[in-house]
Order: sequence, then structure tokens, then C-alpha cells
Amino acid sequence: MIKVIIVEDDPMVAELNKRYIELVEGFEVQAVLHSADAALQMLDTCAVDLVLLDIFMPGMNGIDLLMKIREKGKSIDVIVVTAACDNATIMRALRFGAIDYIIKPFEFDRLKDALANYKELIQVMREDAVIQQKDLDHYILYKDHAVNVQLPKGIDRNTLKRVWDKIQSSQQKIFSTEEIAVQVGISRVSMRKYLEFMKEIDVLKLELIYGTIGRPVYKYRCASMGTQLITRYF
Repeated sequence: MIKVIIVEDDPMVAELNKRYIELVEGFEVQAVLHSADAALQMLDTCAVDLVLLDIFMPGMNGIDLLMKIREKGKSIDVIVVTAACDNATIMRALRFGAIDYIIKPFEFDRLKDALANYKELIQVMREDAVIQQKDLDHYILYKDHAVNVQLPKGIDRNTLKRVWDKIQSSQQKIFSTEEIAVQVGISRVSMRKYLEFMKEIDVLKLELIYGTIGRPVYKYRCASMGTQLITRYF
């Protein structure tokens, strides 16, 4: 579970952000604090993975708190959520190590994507003791907002998104070509092309499943960084 604190001086906004975070699996809000000073005291005594941080606060502002976190050498990640949209503030936040910057007002999907990408990154870093250059480029440094990525012949962008949306909404954690083809409403032959493409770009993993009766079968499972990798093709 990823432990989060929210640092936001507006109680209504703080409560809304708390509810947003609780909708995303894998995150647990440890505290909601209304000043940077209170947050700094808590960070000295409690283990926290992620801070959701506003900039405009009375007393110490969010940038000052971010600087103090870095000065203390704490291994804490920060996502800035603020109305501050001037270049100077954004650059300072990024230079002091903010991993994302969300400008108010924002849609829930923007925060949800930020949290999902962060969770996938943490999973990769925890699973792999050593990161290869190709993995660093592929998983961490690639920006999801890159568009117009070329698709191979026979892969339609809209159909690819339909397939992925169905995989994400399905209750099945592991599935066969036929099972997902029935749910999407396309032929098994066509579905196999889409699933194989997603396997090639490391969005899906293919596993050999041994049942209690009959021959083993191959089924697909989403890779830990699947969401971050597939969205650039939509």
C-alpha cells in the first residue's frame, strides 16, 4: 500500500482530494494537513511514500516544504496540485523534484492517471533490482502524452482502445483470446492480432496455465506498466 499525505489549506479541497485518492486502488491516505509546517513535523516522525502538495498556504508555502524535504534527504515523492500556473513556480517545483504538477481546477481522470502511473513506476522499481537502459527509456522516461505513434498494419487505433478498455473493465485478471473476443465482439483471429501486438509492446504477458483437467492453455495477463505503455497508441 502506498502511503499518502495531503497538504492543502482549503478543507473542502483537501476532503475532495482525499476522496479522489481513496477511489484509486493501492493508495492509503495517512493524514490531511492544512499547513506545510504541520506536514514537516509529521514527515519527521512518520513513514510516507507520497505527498499531494498545494503551493499557496499561509506561513511556509509548498515550494519551501518541497525544498526542506530535499534538504533533509527524505525519500518521499511529491505531486503538486495547485492553482499556481506561472512558469517560475512550475520550474522551481520540478527542479526540486516534484514528479508531477497538476493545475487546479482539474478533472479526476488527470489525478487518477498521475496516481496510476506513479503506482506502476513504484511496482517496476520494487520488482527489478537492476534497471536496464531500454527499460529506463521504455518505462520511466517515456512521456504518455506523445501522440501519433505509428501502428502496425492491420491494427486500428479505435479498435485497440476498445480492446484495452474491455480488458481494464473485465473482472478477469487473466483471459484467453476467445474470452476477450466474445466480450469485445470481434473475431478470434482479429483479436489475436491485437493481443499479440500488446504482448510485443510489453502491455500484456502470455502465460501457460495448467488446469486440473485437460491440456494446458495460453492466457494473457496485464503487465504492471500496461496502462502507461498503451495510452500513447490511442
